[in-house]
Amino acid sequence: MKTASPQPVDRALLACGVATAPVFYAVVALQLALRPSHDIRTQPLSLLALGELGWIQIANFLLTGFLALAGAVGLRRVLRDQRGSSAGPILVGLYGLGMIGAGLFGPDPLPSPGQAPQISATGALHLVAFLVSFLSLIAACFVLARRFSAAGKPGWMVYSIATALLAPALVATGIANPSFAGVIIGGAGVVLFGWFSLVSFELRDSNVVS
Repeated sequence: MKTASPQPVDRALLACGVATAPVFYAVVALQLALRPSHDIRTQPLSLLALGELGWIQIANFLLTGFLALAGAVGLRRVLRDQRGSSAGPILVGLYGLGMIGAGLFGPDPLPSPGQAPQISATGALHLVAFLVSFLSLIAACFVLARRFSAAGKPGWMVYSIATALLAPALVATGIANPSFAGVIIGGAGVVLFGWFSLVSFELRDSNVVS
């Protein structure tokens, strides 16, 4: 058994994975500066896709999705025949497709006070895309946790499992606290998306079994 460093094309693909979370949240921060009327405490980040400047968030979803797809290809190439080499990249790819779907299908606006929420077809597809993206990345955490365990990297294994448990807990907390749902659920995204960026960085600069 021997080890080898990732090839330049692998490193380039994984660099796309590294960029997913920084790019997504940098563009979000830019929009929050441009749109002070958006209340981050109560309004989900998806609602930035609505309105005159909504095209920025739509482009953000699409760009992040394509970066994640490239990262998934890099993950597959680097892991080769190791544990998780099939399931991990597939799940990351679904994360990317979910982000693209969230960009293609816009969210519904929040209902006015006292008004019952109504979900349109595109709004429902947006929710499905979010769930696919979120749940796939959580599953990828568990898959790659096993890979890190087999590779003798207990720290990364624990980090992956902790991420998979913390992210949905934050979403549940946000749903239970609508006054700060936007911040809390946005934080769940930072935790989960950030995990994939850091894992991509780790694999990009680590020797792998060949």
